[in-house]
Amino acid sequence: MSKQRPPPSAASAASLRDGLVVASHGRHCVVEIADGERVMCHPRGKKLAVVVGDRVRWLPSEDEGTIEQIVTRKNLFFRQDEIRTKSFAANLDQVLILVAAEPEFSEHQLARALIAAEAEHIDPIIVLNKADLGDQFSHGWKRLAPYRAMGYTVLPLAAKSGVLTSGESAAEDLVGDGLSALTERLQGRTTLILGPSGAGKSTLINRLIPGATAQTQEISQALNSGKHTTTTTSWYWMDEARRTALIDSPGFQEFGLRQIDPMQLAAYMPDIRPHVPECKFYNCTHLHEPGCGVIAALKDDSVPEKITAARYRIYSALFEELKSSVAWGG
Repeated sequence: MSKQRPPPSAASAASLRDGLVVASHGRHCVVEIADGERVMCHPRGKKLAVVVGDRVRWLPSEDEGTIEQIVTRKNLFFRQDEIRTKSFAANLDQVLILVAAEPEFSEHQLARALIAAEAEHIDPIIVLNKADLGDQFSHGWKRLAPYRAMGYTVLPLAAKSGVLTSGESAAEDLVGDGLSALTERLQGRTTLILGPSGAGKSTLINRLIPGATAQTQEISQALNSGKHTTTTTSWYWMDEARRTALIDSPGFQEFGLRQIDPMQLAAYMPDIRPHVPECKFYNCTHLHEPGCGVIAALKDDSVPEKITAARYRIYSALFEELKSSVAWGG
């Protein structure tokens, strides 16, 4: 990822100001300073890759500014495929992965986002939207049962329809439309919202932050991104005290994990990880070796922490994909 620049000279350091990157598009970004003012900035040099959520030190000019340093990040949430690396945001407390009852979500894509979060030590929340869709929601809620069993927070939501009537949702813990329970999980944290097209991400953000659409348009005009508004990542404050933040990210169709070592993959999957110590060989791939604790747990229905066949297929497919990328130098 981006290399951080060496400290500036003592003379220039005195002129630097602290700021927070709240929007970015290409080589343009918007930096917020302590009083809430926002300034258009440009990173100095092509190697200084700035993302939303970065704490930076910048140098003001007449009407814009130059970012000179990125303060050391606590994490960086990103995806990587054979062509490029796409960074979503930095310094996150949690990632909210929004999926929907309709269109039916991809469990493979969900697993990939969770693995990326695990690798960066970022807490994930899974939210299943469209609780008003009855049987379709019930089906989606059942598909997420293994993730609840793994200890992930999984919340039901009806982002669009408002309060539901009794019996409309299959989720026993749904109160009202689920928005209050979700909002409680967001308080005091910086949260990145991920979601495929049709999951209801824009609807959710506009309910959580009235006027978010107008803010997005203002940011897009400032960044001169025009018709490319959907490619802009934006930061929103949920409270006047500026302690709770949401980051809206562009949708994605693929989620590459080329940054993950295939031999470390099991460590980022909470249902597979507990069985790794039972393997006979320290370099077990959990695909075919004799004495594999993972395969034994998959086959033994009496094991408390059961690995489902669907989850094991995800692991197997990802391992082969990542192994191939290593073999080809990816």
